Parts: sequence; structure tokens; C-alpha cells
Amino acid sequence: MRERNLNAAPSGASNPSRRAFLRGGLAAAGVTLVGGLAGCGSGSALSAGVARTQLAPGTLTYWNLFGGGDGARMQTMEQTYQAAHGASSLQAATFTWGNPYYTKLTLATLGGAPPDVAISHLTRETNLARANLLTEITDDMLALVNLKPTDFNPKPWDAQKVDGRSYAVPLDTHPFVLYYNLDVCEKAGLLDSSGSLKTITGTTEWEAALAAAKNVTGAYGASVSTIGDPATSWRWFQTLYSQQNGPAWLGNGGQQLTYDPDIALKTLSYIRSLTQSGLMPENADYAGAETLMFTGKAGFYLEGEWEITTAEAVNGLTFGMVPVPTLFDKPVAQADSHTFVLPRMNRSEEQLTQAMRFIKAMLDQSMTWA
Repeated sequence: MRERNLNAAPSGASNPSRRAFLRGGLAAAGVTLVGGLAGCGSGSALSAGVARTQLAPGTLTYWNLFGGGDGARMQTMEQTYQAAHGASSLQAATFTWGNPYYTKLTLATLGGAPPDVAISHLTRETNLARANLLTEITDDMLALVNLKPTDFNPKPWDAQKVDGRSYAVPLDTHPFVLYYNLDVCEKAGLLDSSGSLKTITGTTEWEAALAAAKNVTGAYGASVSTIGDPATSWRWFQTLYSQQNGPAWLGNGGQQLTYDPDIALKTLSYIRSLTQSGLMPENADYAGAETLMFTGKAGFYLEGEWEITTAEAVNGLTFGMVPVPTLFDKPVAQADSHTFVLPRMNRSEEQLTQAMRFIKAMLDQSMTWA
């Protein structure tokens, strides 16, 4: 997902403390302030140092990496929390997506200046937990806000456990999906009587659908980011590789390559065949691939479900979204999960309850997030 980053201008108190200075150094490298609030931090008296100002008593600090459509929805949820608990109840900051965010979160925690609550991808949470950067989340802590493990989808709940212990509370599961342009697909004869996309199964049907769409667009059948964006390229590859029962890429705690080279080469060859035939573009970056479907130059678009908000904002675009078709042996799509984590710090019972109450308030707004 492409997160936008707006650097915040420092302001506020002079002669900051060492902790505030550390926080300011981290924040200056890519933080967006949310809801008109300056800074973020732990349950201490100082902010995260973005503005180097003091926090009001009881203010909860929250770091995330949501931008674009996700960011807009998260801000709505944060504002709902503030409406219920007071304008000074929350300081939220959005950092650059990916390694910049996780580096800041790690350094802030090691420096004794973490936020009260943070977002972590499920695929990152294991390393954070094993590095002793997270607080374990027990059933008793969940019970503080009337939550229990069975309230969550068992797949992400079980996946977040590290050595049998819980360190994250799942917010969502976000899979790689297939968007389709309704106008293009209707002209291509790819919609059923209800106006939904006909089921596509197998490579033959997939290529036929792409060819039909290309006949309408005059450009491509489907688009996916192929340059300048290794995350999307990996998602597309991983989806098709796993549909062929390809084993895990890494084993032994990430120390050993365990992938099947024959399946990997077959997958790469098939992806290449789609671009060589002209059914999909060879050189399209993230924005370019998206624009092709949005402007009717491609009938289909492969990306994460988070781009639904972007698609909804395009004037004149009518579209649908379905799981990635099963082109090979079984229905599989690459996916991850956003989770809430509690960075390691010494918390009072009151601070712990406040952090869990915030997480519960966000979960209560799951339909807004969806």
C-alpha cells in the first residue's frame, strides 16, 4: 500500500528533555499529525517530540502507517474516539509506510519513548516480539474491555502468537484481489445476468477474459504494478506460486530457503507470458497500473483491497472487486493483517486499561474500517 508522508514542522517548548529530543529526531523524519494534534508518545508527561509540547494528563498516543484511503478512514475512527473521550484524549501520528515506520517504532521503544499503542503488520510482529519490543497481551488484559480470543477470526488470531503467547490484536485481513471495470467487462461479455463478473477458473479462461477485455480497451486486458514496486510484484508472484501448492519460501526461522524452484520458475514464466503477449503491461508502476483500469485502458487491476477507497473517489468509474481467480490448483491469494500492538514500556494499571480501551474503541468501528 502506498502511504503518503507529510513532514510535521516542529514547534512548541524550548529546551526539550533528552526524551523529547529523541522523539523529535524520530518524528522529523516522516510523521503526519492527525486531527490537528501535535506529536505522540508514551504515557509520560511529554509528547513524542514532534512539537516538543506537553501532553494533557490521560492523553493516549498512537502511531500508525495508514495513508490514502486507509488514512482517511482511520482518521474518522480517531475522531469518533475523541468525540467520546475529549479532544485531548488522543495524539495520533502517521509515519511513512514500510521500513521507515518500523525503524522509528523500534528506535522509540529502545529509547524509552514509544507510543502507547501502535500498528504492526502481522508479518512484522514476530520479529518485534522476539526482539522484546512488545508487551504480551494476556486474556486478562483483553477481559479489561470485555474481549476474548474467540471474538477474533481464528486464522489471524492464531498467526499472531509467538512461542504460544499473544502480542497483537488483529484489526483486519487485507488480501490481494482482482478489481474489474464494469463498463469494459460489460462490453467484453464478461458479466453475468446480474451484472457481476462471471467466474473465471484456470489459465485458459483467464487469458480469454483478458483478450476479450483488451479488444474493448485497445490497450490491455489487465494491469498490475511491475516496476518500482517490489511489494505488488511479490504479491502477484506469491499468489500464483501458492496456488500451485508451492512450499513456504523460507524455513528454519528464516535461515533457510525452502521454496520449490520448479514451481517458482513456472510461475515467473507464466507471468512473463502475459506481458509478452500484450495482455498485461510490461512496465507499469503502482499509479500507472491503477490508472489503466480506472481510465478504461484495462479491464482488470490486481492490487490489495485497500485501493477500493481510491477507486470509489474516481468520477465516472463503476467497478467491482472479487478474489483473485483460481488459475492453478487451489484458491489462494497473498494477504497480511494489520494488528494493534503495545510497545514495551512500564505501564500503570490505568495506562494499560486506557490502551486496551482505545483498541476496543477502534474494533467497535470495524464497519467504518471495512
